[in-house]
Amino acid sequence: MAVQTNEPMPLEKLAEDFGGQLIQPDDAVYDEARQIYNGMIQRRPTLIARPAGTADVIAVVNYAREHEQPIGVRCGGHSVAGHSTPEGGVLLDLALMKGVHVDRERGIARANGGVHWGEYDRETQALGVHTPGGRVTTTGVGGFTTGGGYGWTSTKHGLTADNLVSADVVTADGRLVTASESENEDLFWGIRGGGGNFGAVTSFEYRVHPLGPIMLGGLLVFPLEQAEDAFAAYRGIVENAPDELATAAVLLNAPPEEFVPEHLHGKPVLGFAISYAGDPDEGLKIVAPLKAVGPAADLVGPMPYRALQAMLDPMSPPGWRNYWRGLHLTGLTDDLVKTFLQFPPEGLAPMTFLVLFQHGGAVSRVPDDATAFSHRDATFMLHPIACWQDLADDARHLAWVNEVTEAIQPFATGGVYLNFMADEDRVPAGYGAGKYDRLVELKRKYDPDNAFRFNQNITP
Repeated sequence: MAVQTNEPMPLEKLAEDFGGQLIQPDDAVYDEARQIYNGMIQRRPTLIARPAGTADVIAVVNYAREHEQPIGVRCGGHSVAGHSTPEGGVLLDLALMKGVHVDRERGIARANGGVHWGEYDRETQALGVHTPGGRVTTTGVGGFTTGGGYGWTSTKHGLTADNLVSADVVTADGRLVTASESENEDLFWGIRGGGGNFGAVTSFEYRVHPLGPIMLGGLLVFPLEQAEDAFAAYRGIVENAPDELATAAVLLNAPPEEFVPEHLHGKPVLGFAISYAGDPDEGLKIVAPLKAVGPAADLVGPMPYRALQAMLDPMSPPGWRNYWRGLHLTGLTDDLVKTFLQFPPEGLAPMTFLVLFQHGGAVSRVPDDATAFSHRDATFMLHPIACWQDLADDARHLAWVNEVTEAIQPFATGGVYLNFMADEDRVPAGYGAGKYDRLVELKRKYDPDNAFRFNQNITP
């Protein structure tokens, strides 16, 4: 007769039936395996577990619980706050869990938990469909989706989370459950905006929409002397924009590329990113007033959707030091534009830039209480991105982000987009009091011991 004990499972026992990889601090690949997108974050997990499938995920969650170890879950590792890598806990790295399957009859695509958006787009675009997704191809589907997920086509098709049909979730007690509109509805509500607080998502089912492969997209670049005229034209376009149009205004240092006039190389310029999820000719008619201002560089035209999705990749080098914020705004006013234009990243690292995203459209029409995601009424968001390499440059890049944040407060709603926040104390501002309280209750139900605490944490 077997004798049951309460002794935790030894690592050797976990390894016996583990299909993936288990990496410990003294392993040669450990330091490489613990690195994430933001080079400022240097944390040391006690164990890095790379599961090959759901059974491995369950085993790791049970192992961590028995050893009273907190769990960090990593998909793409793009959390600017470094939440995907725990200090002194178990890192559940889903990098080996790849695979996307498109079911055209159901209009659904299923993605495993370690898929990146570039990988997802490759599979879905082969069949002429897509789901609104990350604007950098190496972004993981997991944190992006559970945090809400603004994409270039969100004004037409909603957030990534709005297109989630179901998810398989391993909860803190080691159970595999499905969350959907008909199963574990409270969990389904919570993972659409509540982040990784309630478990490890091993697969996602998304609604897909026809698109491409060719659409209208690209970037217009103006010298700052033309900023006033360019913004006047831009505001005229976005004030009554159709859902198909998504845009962003960007202050950046012009790269030394052939498409930029040489006299602007390295100088601060104003850019407008354009995405039109419809007939490219119709899109060109809509953006014609902005083109008529006379940009120094005009890269807007028909292009593959996947090229649009990769447009920001050169500005997002992995391993650089990063500090960001995502601040919802009350609208696009004259004073806001004047304030925005006061903060070109002159003298800062070349990958540092200031983005003003246009949102709204389909995102705004989803009832606020339908998902955990909040602040749907904000039609613009400010996103300062400081990205640099040298440790000695930390102070001035952080200071720039903080100065932008302070200056923009008169135009801010007080709400934040948590996927873009490096500050761990702003979690309640991502939701508002009533919804945050509901999330706390959900956390108590699914993770009462806060095992999944390396995220934008909702404490039980």
